Amino acid sequence: MRTFQKATISFAAAALLLGGLAACSSTATAGSAASAPSATSSSTPTPVASIPSLKGVDTAVLLDGDFAAALTTLGLTPGTVGTATLTDGSLHFPITGGNVDYYDPAQSYRPFVQGSIKHEGSGFSLTAGSTVVDLTNFTIDPGTSKLFGDVSVNGTSAATQVLLFDLYGGTLKPLQMDGDNAILEGTTVHISSVAAGLLNKTFGTDAVKDQLLVGIAKITVATK
Repeated sequence: MRTFQKATISFAAAALLLGGLAACSSTATAGSAASAPSATSSSTPTPVASIPSLKGVDTAVLLDGDFAAALTTLGLTPGTVGTATLTDGSLHFPITGGNVDYYDPAQSYRPFVQGSIKHEGSGFSLTAGSTVVDLTNFTIDPGTSKLFGDVSVNGTSAATQVLLFDLYGGTLKPLQMDGDNAILEGTTVHISSVAAGLLNKTFGTDAVKDQLLVGIAKITVATK
């Protein structure tokens, strides 16, 4: 079996790593189940490249026009929570931590991109009358193309790190570098069946549909 030396954080490693994330995400299909590693922990290979500690910058989601229209129809007013910002139609959530490992895709170990991208202390809210739902503390799992987060209703926790959004990479653009930042843009963000159920129950509607397109993501990661 070929042995790979673990790479340090560098321009080349980050490009390889984020390129692997793009390839992994692009193979996902709508409604696909999360994949689990095909090998046991005792036979886990050494990553080709690794970023053990992610630091900045952010994940931005350009909101889809139909999603904004759907919120208006439902009488829901969106807002930002914590350190999140809304600029030119895009919600921005600062990356606060996480790690990513990239394994040789030619080998059998799956998923070949593993880790997490954390966004602690930020999120967005949906308000209707006196009811406020906060979706916060997002965690992206690049191996399964899923986004998890916390849900609260009027300040009371309703769910912790529940599946909120499915991510599909069929429209991904090639990896870009901007100085020391790696940029991955084009993944579409869709409301999960779990989130749709929570929102429908909270707001007394059935109009929030599973896999409703929220927008297009742009992930910018600092490589140094």
